[in-house]
Amino acid sequence: MKLTLFATLCATALLALQPLCGNAAKARDGAHDFDFNFGTWHTHIKRLTKPLSGSADFVELDGTVTVSKIWDGKGQIEDFEVDGPKGHIQGMTLFLYNPAARQWSQIWANAKDGMLTPALIGGFKDERGELIAQEIEDGRAILVRGVWSEIKPDSHRFEEDYSDDGGKTWEVVFDAHLNRVKP
Repeated sequence: MKLTLFATLCATALLALQPLCGNAAKARDGAHDFDFNFGTWHTHIKRLTKPLSGSADFVELDGTVTVSKIWDGKGQIEDFEVDGPKGHIQGMTLFLYNPAARQWSQIWANAKDGMLTPALIGGFKDERGELIAQEIEDGRAILVRGVWSEIKPDSHRFEEDYSDDGGKTWEVVFDAHLNRVKP
């Protein structure tokens, strides 16, 4: 049973990525898709405290996100620092562009434990970015999806969603609204 669920999740993840991946020769060059993200941002976050449990208990956090360009824009480093009623979170996100695959990857590290998450991989279509990975949550394989939307010159939205049914349904576990900090 566990192997069947794992195989189903893997197949679903590959199918979910297919529209974003497609044939690299036919895919558009997305090397500048994340250019909107450079700079310093104020972020307001709602974070689900117990994902995939049926709980609707969110904690709110506020802080700063600073995104710097590396490798002539084919990569970015995001410094993330927020505070809320349940404490302080500091971390780093690394975004890297693979020109051969025409895809972005995103890797998160929390300063609390220094561990890297599995890379979310994908790209942009119709002004919406979607990167997906498989992770383990409470001992079971789930899909994780990062979504960038509502992109404007001075604001955007990022959310992270979880699915434990192979991508049929998604639960928002992290919802961030970012507004550019003026110099």
